Amino acid sequence: MSFDRSTFVLGVRDGAPMLVGAIPFGLITGVSAVSVGLDPVAVVYMSATVFAGAAQIAAISLVGTGAAMWVVLLTTVMINLRHVMYSASLAPWLGRYTVGERLAMAFVLIDQTYALSILRYPKEGTAFSRRDYILGIGATTWLVWVGATAVGALLGAQVPAAWQLDFAIPLLFLALLVPALRSRPTLLAALTGGSTALALAGLPFNLGLVLAALTGIAAGALAESWQTRSEA
Repeated sequence: MSFDRSTFVLGVRDGAPMLVGAIPFGLITGVSAVSVGLDPVAVVYMSATVFAGAAQIAAISLVGTGAAMWVVLLTTVMINLRHVMYSASLAPWLGRYTVGERLAMAFVLIDQTYALSILRYPKEGTAFSRRDYILGIGATTWLVWVGATAVGALLGAQVPAAWQLDFAIPLLFLALLVPALRSRPTLLAALTGGSTALALAGLPFNLGLVLAALTGIAAGALAESWQTRSEA
């Protein structure tokens, strides 16, 4: 299908307000990565190829604590499993595109692109270029994310080691966590995961974090299931 410039621009315009949060997030990610010893070039490469803020922060935190590589990989996979649900939700709208086009859209499928796309698609007709819309959001966000991370990495590389910027990682996690605690299941998941992580902090290879994530997810899922049955 031919490129629809107006729809691409619409995606850029719809996604622009979300860049306000992406810029400081990227800056802190870059600074945090350098503070745990990662090379600035490697940090920018990570952002350009992974393009998943929460997973990157988790990986950076684990690398900083000396976690085994398989723990880092397992943790990031668990965090990014939500993208499977995003893809399944959008699949009925994108079946007319080629495999290559769908792969391009999958690369830029993050929380922001999914949220805006799933709201926009039902409002438009069949002639609407869904591909160009999601690429407009995703390409712009990707450029801003990589640029902000690069600036943060360069700034972090200039900061003296004595400044101890490691505190930026837990602060950023708190900033991501608190707005998400909007219901009892999410609160229970956070409390269960957090308490489990503290209790199992002494396990080797940072296995406590993996087990804490699993128990938190399980607790949240059970609570949500119970709440749904009670409301029914």
